[in-house]
Amino acid sequence: MVFAAHLPVLKDCPPISGRESELLEQVNQASDNWKGSTNIRIDQLNAGYACALHMHQPTIPAGDQGELISHLQHMFNNLGEGDNHNAEPFAQCYKRLADIIPNLIKEGCNPRIMLDYSGNLLWGVKQMGRTDITEALRFLACDTQMQSHVEWLGTFWSHAVAPSTPIPDLKLQISAWQHQFANLFGTAALQRVKGFSPPEMHLPNHPDTLYEFIKALKECGYQWLLVQEHSVEKLNGTPLNHEQKYIPNQLIAKNSHGEIISITALIKTQGSDTKLVGQMQPFYEAQGLDRQEINSKKIPSLVTQIADGENGGVMMNEFPEAYLQANRRSRDNGEAVMAINGSEYLELIATSGINESDLPKIQAVHQYRIWKEMGQNSGREAVSTAIASLTSSDSNFNIEGASWTNNLSWVEGYENVLEPMKQLSAMFHMRYDLELSKNPGLTQTPHYQEALVHLLLTETSCFRYWGQGTWTDYAREIHRRGECCLNEASTSL
Repeated sequence: MVFAAHLPVLKDCPPISGRESELLEQVNQASDNWKGSTNIRIDQLNAGYACALHMHQPTIPAGDQGELISHLQHMFNNLGEGDNHNAEPFAQCYKRLADIIPNLIKEGCNPRIMLDYSGNLLWGVKQMGRTDITEALRFLACDTQMQSHVEWLGTFWSHAVAPSTPIPDLKLQISAWQHQFANLFGTAALQRVKGFSPPEMHLPNHPDTLYEFIKALKECGYQWLLVQEHSVEKLNGTPLNHEQKYIPNQLIAKNSHGEIISITALIKTQGSDTKLVGQMQPFYEAQGLDRQEINSKKIPSLVTQIADGENGGVMMNEFPEAYLQANRRSRDNGEAVMAINGSEYLELIATSGINESDLPKIQAVHQYRIWKEMGQNSGREAVSTAIASLTSSDSNFNIEGASWTNNLSWVEGYENVLEPMKQLSAMFHMRYDLELSKNPGLTQTPHYQEALVHLLLTETSCFRYWGQGTWTDYAREIHRRGECCLNEASTSL
């Protein structure tokens, strides 16, 4: 693949920085978004089911002049290649719930859905001029009635995987998504986004990375995190028991200095994600569950699942009818088993007197072994020594994190992408961090925003999902352009 030697002009730079103080103030305001509007009676509910749809299209340097465009646009531009004929079916998937949910409400149903859209996708459909999609999403985010049925989840702007994202960039990814969402749908809509969906369900298990990840989430106003079942363990290192998968847990993170932070976690159970959600298996699983006791109080069990919302025949073709059928059956079967969204569920059980401190405590996988190996030692060097010892003695031990694609390493074999990514991150922070401490308004300037776009895009997981070739070439080209942006920016500071 050959790219132009020049740096293509970045048209329509996405609005991913410049409002940091304003947005942080807004998202950290206390609020009970669901408690006052829900029509679910928590005392009548034996079990709930919470389904989330993940939507993403990466940004790639593949426009006519090499400019950055959405992969969805690339599919439309090359309909004869591969499965690009699915471009319009994908586009329809991004907006179809704006029709499905109101129709279910008219039928007397009480539907729920959680939505996780990457910043890339939100920017991309706007770039494409697909106002039909953006208006459908605005309806789902802003309409008063829809706010009782649809919950938006935050995520990283460019679908980066947290464990291999440079620590200083974790908060940049989170903040960039908040900027993008607020620009499209307003700060009131952003204030309601309290749950976070990490790309690929990838949870860091290096103590310092996990600590900084959760710290960044909480600073940005998030109250809970969706995690994959096998990416966490009990504090004694054993897997979660069966009942524990269906209630909230308190995710504990301790860094190498012994500092501790926590956040509420909802557990996504293992399984074939698209088939489980595509056929609405969580609804049928919830029918076999009952209330559970926490701190002498009984709360409903919760089956939580997430899947790609558009990818594959099951989600494109089978999900709509399965979703309709599950909601109709839920309507007809009474109030013992109902759809419920994550924040709604947590706010309702809080009214029963359940606090985060009452929840079972969990930690990222392998933490128990790290702390045991360290003994009485502490500090970064002690953590590094313990990790090195465990890695050398056990081929199954790693600190790459854990995700729903555990057969795939996001690190091994991608040194040609990861090292430039780390180098660009270091270059970005050397260029801007000191200046930002003196002039926070720098995040509003074009040179900062353009450099930030390229930095975050190099961290996109897709560039390490499909193996070496075209996708790693895309990553290296974005890295090259990022370097150019930073070198040009140095002359303006």
